[in-house]
Amino acid sequence: MSKKYRMIHDENLCIGCQACSVACRSENDVPDDIFRLQVRVETKGTFPNLKMDMRRQSCVMCEDAPCVEVCPTKASFQTSDGVVHIDESTCVSCKYCIVACPYNARFMNPVTKAVDKCTFCYSNRVKKGLDPACVTVCPTDALVFGDISDTSSEVYKKANENNLLYPKAHLGTKPKVAFVPNKRGVSYE
Repeated sequence: MSKKYRMIHDENLCIGCQACSVACRSENDVPDDIFRLQVRVETKGTFPNLKMDMRRQSCVMCEDAPCVEVCPTKASFQTSDGVVHIDESTCVSCKYCIVACPYNARFMNPVTKAVDKCTFCYSNRVKKGLDPACVTVCPTDALVFGDISDTSSEVYKKANENNLLYPKAHLGTKPKVAFVPNKRGVSYE
């Protein structure tokens, strides 16, 4: 039975330190000036009534991935456990997938000349039973990863203890990355 990988970003625990982004860069040899993942800080309100939201920006591993649908060479594909990948050897750099991605999560890698994105560190960590690099370095445990169908997993427990939101859920892409919305600070919604 295939695993159903999920990642949850708890905005209440995230401090915006960028350790996840640095770990990703190091683990995956991400070239300078581009990123597979980043935490963006959004400040709302007027001093002293401020609210800071920490928003993770990365591939959300859509179940119904528009990037996979538009790829003319099938370089963008999805594994049986739902992780979206790019085969650099068959990518022709047409950029259709970059345009199709509603999450702005794909980019041209200037070294490989192929499209690149977050992979959940699938081949270099997850297939070996390890968590993605970003999860292992988070000092506040704001990131949780695992098999959502495993009722003893931390990701299952976190999902059942919180009201999760999915980025751009209205698009129907069914992301595998969810977040626990920030409840700290003044609400301006």
